[in-house]
Amino acid sequence: MDRVFRVIVERCIACGKCELACAFAHGKDGKPARTRINISRRGPERGIPVVCLQCHDAACVAICPTQALERDETTGAIVMIRDRCINCRMCVAACPFGNMLWDETYHVVQKCDLCGGDPRCVPFCPTGALEYVPADEAAKRPQPAIEEALP
Repeated sequence: MDRVFRVIVERCIACGKCELACAFAHGKDGKPARTRINISRRGPERGIPVVCLQCHDAACVAICPTQALERDETTGAIVMIRDRCINCRMCVAACPFGNMLWDETYHVVQKCDLCGGDPRCVPFCPTGALEYVPADEAAKRPQPAIEEALP
């Protein structure tokens, strides 16, 4: 895993563009899927992007009776192996952060898979609140947005 998905909460303006990008990136035939990133809104222009943490010892992986969830060694994301999934939704109940989702439109369990190493939400974020950065850069403190640097 050479890249890391990073959320910089202070930059989020709760615009929802990441949610739309995700929903359409995972939909088909022009019909959006359930978004795998959700904005917890805390005011008209502030939000917290909530997305799968790709846990080291993931409860969703541990509980799956068919081993339908496994880690992609290239991206580090826990991915769904669709032909193994029986839609029992045990992983949805097991995720302590609420990041395993049931998509009513397509009748499948969904979670962030980092779009195979090219997260579609990142380029749509107008403030840079979402980043997909090299792993060695992830530990560095991100620079504040221009608005935050001004007195």
